[in-house]
Amino acid sequence: MCGRFTLKVDPNTVYEALELGEMPAKLEPRYNIAPSQPVAVVTDPALRKVEMFRWGLIPSWAKDPSIANKLINARAETVTEKPSFRTAFAKRRCLVIADGFYEWQKRSKAQGGSQPYYFQLDSHDPFAFAGLWELWRDPEGEVVHSCTLITCAANDLVAPVHARMPVILGEESLWQWLEPDASEDTLHTLLQPYPAERMAAYPVSDLVNSPYNDSPECVEPVAA
Repeated sequence: MCGRFTLKVDPNTVYEALELGEMPAKLEPRYNIAPSQPVAVVTDPALRKVEMFRWGLIPSWAKDPSIANKLINARAETVTEKPSFRTAFAKRRCLVIADGFYEWQKRSKAQGGSQPYYFQLDSHDPFAFAGLWELWRDPEGEVVHSCTLITCAANDLVAPVHARMPVILGEESLWQWLEPDASEDTLHTLLQPYPAERMAAYPVSDLVNSPYNDSPECVEPVAA
């Protein structure tokens, strides 16, 4: 499960690194992005426009938007089987822009709780998670665009901390993920753990445990 991530780099860096199109007028640095909050998403491989969607998928058929709280992640292994995800997998795939994410490792009984770790590319460059998106209308007709992150088995760097990790798409697969005519088999080949040797990790403070904390201190290293 991935329940927190960051997008703290300068918007121009994001634009250039991922060769994006139109950017939001204002994209503030985020150090502790949490479910239900807006996230930067790309749905069109031609325009590559970056839009802000709500994190937590609300399927078009949902009666209650609170279902989004349970749909912040979709497992790569079962994404085509689950009613909440299979149509979006076929028709509404997206990129979710980030530059790092958090996972938690259980501490010993004596210590209690869990130790958060921050994961990023060793280059510190921005990247994109593989995601799915949906359009939902509330009873008053208001439109909500929402998304979920796809997760896979953890690589060797993440595994000591958590059994799963979000799917990070490499440069070679970034836009292939959004290709409308891509086969299901091709898409599944993209949903693999990112190479551990191209990533870095370190422990951070418990500040990140609260979504109300969104400051540079969230990503500062601490002693484990």
